[in-house]
Amino acid sequence: MGAVALDHLPEPDRLEVAFAGRSNVGKSSLINALTNQKGLARASGEPGRTRELNFFNVEGGDLRIVDLPGYGYAKAPKPVVEKWTRLTKAFLRGRVNLKRVYLLIDSRHGLKDVDLKIMDVFDEAAVSYQVVLTKTDKIKPPAVKRLIGETGEKIARRPAAFPRVIATSSAKQDGVDQLRAEIVALLPDMG
Repeated sequence: MGAVALDHLPEPDRLEVAFAGRSNVGKSSLINALTNQKGLARASGEPGRTRELNFFNVEGGDLRIVDLPGYGYAKAPKPVVEKWTRLTKAFLRGRVNLKRVYLLIDSRHGLKDVDLKIMDVFDEAAVSYQVVLTKTDKIKPPAVKRLIGETGEKIARRPAAFPRVIATSSAKQDGVDQLRAEIVALLPDMG
C-alpha cells in the first residue's frame, strides 16, 4: 500500500519499522532480502523512484515495513521532491507505532552531510534509528570493518541513534539475518 498524504496512512494497528536513506542506497533491495520476496519492494536503478510511503505487512501480522522515499538526488521535479520530503518528515514526527527507522548508508560512500541532516531530524523528533551499511560486497572486508567503527563513533553522541551499526549486502545476503533478528527483537512477544 502506498500513501501520498498523511490521511492515506494505514491505521497504526501494528508495530512499524521504516527504511530511510539516500536515493539508490538499496532500500528496496534490502526490504526484499529481509522478507525473502524478490519483487515486494520495487527496486530501480533510477534515483527517486520511490515517491510515496510504501507499507508492507509482514506475514504473521505483527509488523509493517515502511519504505520511505529516498533523500538527496532524485530524477523528479523539485516540487515533487519537496512534497514527499514534507510527507516523510510529518510521518516520522507523528507515527506513534513507529518503533525504529533503519537509516541505510551506502558503504562505498559512508556518511554524507545529507545523512547527518536526516539524523538531526530523527534526533529532534526523538525517532529511534539505527544505521545500516548497504552494498558491503562492493568494498573490501577491512574497509567494512573500518567503516563500522568510524560510523559508530559519529553516531555515539546522537540521542536517538541506536549504537549498533549493521553491515549488509542484499546481493550476498551478508548481515541480512542479523538485521532481521534486530527487527524481531523489537516485537513485544518475540523480543
